[in-house]
Amino acid sequence: MDFKGKVVVITGAAGGIGQALTRHFASMGAKIGAIDRSEKVMAFAKDLARERAMIEPAIADIGDEAAVAKAFKTVTDALGPVEVLVNNAGVSRASNLKKTTGDIFRKDVEDNLNGTYYCSAAVLAGMQAKGGGAIVNISSVNGLAGYGDPAYSAAKAGIINLTRSMAMEYGRFGIRVNVICPGTVRTPVWQHRVDREPAILDKLTQWYPLGRVVEPIDVARAVAFLASDDASAITGAVLPVDCGLTAGNIVMTRELTLEEF
Repeated sequence: MDFKGKVVVITGAAGGIGQALTRHFASMGAKIGAIDRSEKVMAFAKDLARERAMIEPAIADIGDEAAVAKAFKTVTDALGPVEVLVNNAGVSRASNLKKTTGDIFRKDVEDNLNGTYYCSAAVLAGMQAKGGGAIVNISSVNGLAGYGDPAYSAAKAGIINLTRSMAMEYGRFGIRVNVICPGTVRTPVWQHRVDREPAILDKLTQWYPLGRVVEPIDVARAVAFLASDDASAITGAVLPVDCGLTAGNIVMTRELTLEEF
């Protein structure tokens, strides 16, 4: 896969998956627009620039439409029109309905579903004018089934439908839109749980047929494939990157039918 000279914008670029995405695309020659709501994105971009990556950072909360427009202008003024957008930024504020308030629900939808729309809307016209482009949205296995985090999950399910709608409407302009659904990913966001229960990620592996959780680079490689010319006939696809979690209930299967293994 070759992204040399292509402008790739990644949201949530300072997070665990975001940094893996940024480094992976940069390693293939892409010019990176790194957007994050945290000022950490500035230091991260500076570090990557020392490795001779071409990167333009911008700070924006993707739930703020005006801030999104400003951030994308900063990136395109510096790098040129966006050719690939990775809508990676997302957040969950409550693990169950009892803890979910109306404000939390609104904010989770704003920062996940609405933010994906705002960022996509910021690039679609430019991609259409250019004659093509690729958008890869990061949803979650939570958007496919019930795994807790109800507000986040509802927003992630909405991203899947939004992806399909964009793929249907903009395919005639050469714009492809696909969605990745990661399972548990080993990132710093899990650190507070690991601090309480050091073996939590190892404990979770029993639910995954591959016997491990997802690493950030697993997500980055899948995203790069869908964004590349190798996937030129793929649009509207929903790709789980989940070490087999959504294939079925492996714990039940082991107990019922795999006794001989």
